[in-house]
Amino acid sequence: MRPFAYERADDVAGAVALLAGNRDAVFLGGGTNLVDHLRLGVAAPDLLVDIARLPLDRIEPLPDGGVRIGATVRNADLAADPLVRERYPLLSQALLSGASGQLRNLATTGGNLLQRTRCVYFQDITTACNKREPGSGCSALHGYQRYHAILGASPECLATHPSDMAVAMAALDAVVQVQGPDGERSIPLTDLHRLPGDEPQHDTVLRHAELITAVDLPPLPAALRTRYRKVRDRASYAFALVSVAAALDVRDGVVADVRLALGGVAHRPWRAVRAERELRGAPATRDSFRRAAEAELAEARPVEGNAFKVPLARNTLVATLRALSDESGEAPR
Repeated sequence: MRPFAYERADDVAGAVALLAGNRDAVFLGGGTNLVDHLRLGVAAPDLLVDIARLPLDRIEPLPDGGVRIGATVRNADLAADPLVRERYPLLSQALLSGASGQLRNLATTGGNLLQRTRCVYFQDITTACNKREPGSGCSALHGYQRYHAILGASPECLATHPSDMAVAMAALDAVVQVQGPDGERSIPLTDLHRLPGDEPQHDTVLRHAELITAVDLPPLPAALRTRYRKVRDRASYAFALVSVAAALDVRDGVVADVRLALGGVAHRPWRAVRAERELRGAPATRDSFRRAAEAELAEARPVEGNAFKVPLARNTLVATLRALSDESGEAPR
């Protein structure tokens, strides 16, 4: 591990200023991902700016019926919060499906969104990885591919985003609040993460020294029933092969509203807009659910080692929608 300097920020403006003055500085929240990368040699910053004690640890109702989640709220606290469990059970389910209890006690909301891929080649500095070292190549193209992308990938990078929480927030139309050297801005969560293109080293659209301060969730219509389903290699402490965050409103046998996001399949949480368009106004039947899933996955480009993910994603999406339709009393035909 390379030596680094350490500063504890007293306020948001001070944290931003410390990073703005050093291109090789990074924020430190819970440290559950960054500390691993320091040990592995994946990250080698000159300065760590500790933001864990900033006053960003509250979960507050918003006037419009939504909720604001501070960036340093711990994942365990967010999952257990009564307001979140009542209004956004989908988010609580997603959080509890991720990591372990000990990690959830440390991991923060902002850090969860900004965690980096768990691609084995990204974390192994002896291998080529365009995300870690631009221009070096992508070892996954001809290597281990089980956890890699089937949507939105490029010849430069096949990595996936590992967060469960972010998938749920994508389906919930979350908005990320950011403060940086140029002031404040709001970013829809679906626009926060990038597809790799020819610059896979950039995970998000955040500029240097921009700090996530909160995530806002708009009010969720009461008629929407929600569920998070995660398929993985073991029952706990494993990243998703495929996950589905779904919200469904069925009235008189017809899909009145639907929101869908997929995890484990792309470089970012994948909002399934094609499937949503296919479903709105369609009969809530198995055939409709299957057609919607196939429409979303029509542009999937799997590689040899993860071709199984296409039918797995389709079947998981269909099964999740069927379960929600059953809960609504509108059993699919």
